[in-house]
Amino acid sequence: MTQNGNLKRLVRARAAKTGESYTAALQHIRQRPDEAVIRSIRIAVAQTSLFNDPRDISALRASGVEMRRLMEEAHKTGARLIHFPEGATCSPNKRIMSENGPREIGPSNWTRCEWSILREELEATRNFASELKLWTIFGSVHQLTSPHRPHNSLYVISDRGELVTRYDERLLSNTKISLMYSPGKNPVTFEVDGLRFGCSMGMELHYPEIFTEYERHDVDCVLFSTTGEAPSAPSLAFAAEALGHAASNSYWISFSAHAPQSLTVPSGIAAPDGQWAVQCPTSGEAAIAVTTIRNDPESPARPWRRNARANLYTPHQIDGDPRSDGRNLF
Repeated sequence: MTQNGNLKRLVRARAAKTGESYTAALQHIRQRPDEAVIRSIRIAVAQTSLFNDPRDISALRASGVEMRRLMEEAHKTGARLIHFPEGATCSPNKRIMSENGPREIGPSNWTRCEWSILREELEATRNFASELKLWTIFGSVHQLTSPHRPHNSLYVISDRGELVTRYDERLLSNTKISLMYSPGKNPVTFEVDGLRFGCSMGMELHYPEIFTEYERHDVDCVLFSTTGEAPSAPSLAFAAEALGHAASNSYWISFSAHAPQSLTVPSGIAAPDGQWAVQCPTSGEAAIAVTTIRNDPESPARPWRRNARANLYTPHQIDGDPRSDGRNLF
């Protein structure tokens, strides 16, 4: 009885720390340290309507209703986690927020935001995640203490309705850093059913160091959220970069953007082989796509690349051979 009681306490402590279910935490603790275990999870990626005016109370309400509708759809497919775009609650337009606007883009006036209404919708979404037992990750503006500008953030809500953590965009665009937001400082990871997730957003897909950093944190999947207001050539570049980061780091990437961008590149989930495992419809409408992702402990790709990046080749380099050092010889 004592041994069984100790095991239960260990399992509950791990579940509380990681957000895993009791069963997943139990499996992890019973696993031998040297045992490679294949873990999987069914996840949904969403594309949502673009709401860009935080003064518009009806729009803030509508965004919350739409998110919860998509959450329910994901739940019905058996998904354990749903991933939403940057600014899923509202992606404030720089001209609407400009204190000199809308013709002139100036510093954002955040007193225009209906913060109390936004928080009501955040709470409703958090409670619905608990009701559905669905991990929910979505973009929203995070208010700081005046006079500091807010963060542009991803909230991570557990299947118990707890705000587990928050990721703040770190590498902001020129407009965002100059006129709108305060940058974040740290990478963020969390675990669900034994798989580790990282968070990224905005324009960070352009920076490979963000994604190699998450590889060093042993993530199995990076949740990348962006806006993508309209079909455009840059959205094609973003999609190519998502596939490239997935392949070069041998992990999954969930790519979530707003529905208008879907005419060019819909939201989707990229597999470690650099191919789309699933994508949302190219309809321009709010939707989800669902697939099962899994780790691959037998794959040699990640261990080999780590060795290659850790001076694997230095001992094999040739010094003092004129046929090697000379670059003007055939």
